Amino acid sequence: MLPQLGLWLSFALIGFGLILVVEGLAYAIAPEGIKKLLKRMADVPTSSLRSGGLVAAVAGFGLLWAMKTF
Repeated sequence: MLPQLGLWLSFALIGFGLILVVEGLAYAIAPEGIKKLLKRMADVPTSSLRSGGLVAAVAGFGLLWAMKTF
């Protein structure tokens, strides 16, 4: 049981690190574009943001599962 927990924790930490890299690069390369994007997001309905977030979370979980399985 514990070795699998370590594997999932490794995947989670790798994923978190990749998120930080991608977001950091986006803010470093195009800070004005990020500001515009965040302003436009304020106009998007909450339900759409929630649905998009759920789809992204499920896709990410599926990707981690696939990496572990194959």
